[in-house]
Amino acid sequence: MTTENTENEKELDPNIIEENANGEQLIVEELSPEEQLQQDLDKEKDKHIRLFAEFENYKKRTAKERIDLFKTANQEVLQSLIPVLDDFDRALAEIKKSEDEALIKGVELIHEKLKSTLVSKGLEEVEVRAGDAFNADYAEAITQIPAPSDKLKGKIVDVIEKGYKLGDKIIRFPKVVIGQ
Repeated sequence: MTTENTENEKELDPNIIEENANGEQLIVEELSPEEQLQQDLDKEKDKHIRLFAEFENYKKRTAKERIDLFKTANQEVLQSLIPVLDDFDRALAEIKKSEDEALIKGVELIHEKLKSTLVSKGLEEVEVRAGDAFNADYAEAITQIPAPSDKLKGKIVDVIEKGYKLGDKIIRFPKVVIGQ
């Protein structure tokens, strides 16, 4: 076919012959102006719907990220206060050995105020006790000792250091001794 014949065929035939990227000839129907406008409108509606859905997903994702950020924004501050809380627990244990009831009561009040403030900021203690089954996802074993009884084999014998979590995230694992 020559170029001249192809152009004549386009004029005579309501179909238009186009070549695709592979060089193949395709026959495409010529659309009326109304049909072309409707097709363009449908394409634009589809683009709009997809863009709107993408934007909604973006808003949801950023809102979730913002909530997560607010939950853990004070993580560094709380992590730096955990050793202070540990020292306070040890001091309170030693003070309870004294005979001064007023001192014990005052230190207990300050200790409770500190703990309640940290809890209000989202800090929670990870609950592990002697006799619980050891789970590496929630505790860190620092050593193993021969189990004092058969019941304690593979279980927690002693809790050396308390663990804490902020929301659902553990920010310090409890350090435990497990029985062999």
